Amino acid sequence: MKFYHLLSAVLALCLSVLSAKAQNAGPQTPEQQEKQMLEFVDKEVQRLSTMLELEYWQEFYVDSTLTHDLKAMSAELESMQKAKVENRDLYVTVQDKWMQQIDNSYKRFFTPEQWAKYWKSGGKRAQEARDKRNNKNTKKKK
Repeated sequence: MKFYHLLSAVLALCLSVLSAKAQNAGPQTPEQQEKQMLEFVDKEVQRLSTMLELEYWQEFYVDSTLTHDLKAMSAELESMQKAKVENRDLYVTVQDKWMQQIDNSYKRFFTPEQWAKYWKSGGKRAQEARDKRNNKNTKKKK
């Protein structure tokens, strides 16, 4: 369930940036976007650290992973928005790609016990949902 919290927070962060721009309701400045993302990363690092009893070096890697991957995902989504991509499935595909990248990174530096706990807390369900969407999109293309 907590993984869905992460996923929904990431989606909300990205969508809030995109919707504010789309509505011309005073888009956030890059500094505001950066601040909002860093606050989210800090909260997520703290949540995972508490839940998984992370070592200091693992907290650093979680922070680095989230900071890098969320910035890259946001940039990719923003470029799609600027290109006026209207297909919602493409946005979800990009988000799934980056969430998969985050999971792959976590798996490299979490201990087997931490990974199992993370996986049980929602990572497995999120992976299954990504796989289901991917299979659905693959079938559409055929």
